[in-house]
Amino acid sequence: MTRSFTLAPFLVGGLLSACAAPTARPAPAAPVAPAFAAIGLERVLGQDAAGLVRLFGEADADMREGDARKLQFESGICVLDAYLYPNGGSDPRVTYLDAREPDGSPIDRASCVAAMTRRGAVK
Repeated sequence: MTRSFTLAPFLVGGLLSACAAPTARPAPAAPVAPAFAAIGLERVLGQDAAGLVRLFGEADADMREGDARKLQFESGICVLDAYLYPNGGSDPRVTYLDAREPDGSPIDRASCVAAMTRRGAVK
């Protein structure tokens, strides 16, 4: 009889451990898309094509598709794409900017705008 009493705590412990809920691992967090702040872009957003040329100099590429227009400016530091769209009856204005290094790596848009502003002063 002593045997059954000494095994009882082990049996009860084994049965209780089988009832314990497995610990769940938290799901990996989804990657967060970078926020595109407009800080440092105030002098470019809302400009028309003539304003961009005054600021940066002549565009290296000028592409049109329907009413939309993309002006591309290049320097040794970065490539800046300015997307101009009409709003109602007004001339197309910059509504979005994209920037990258010459090799295609990402770069901060405001830094690229600053570099392009210096480029326009040189031309």
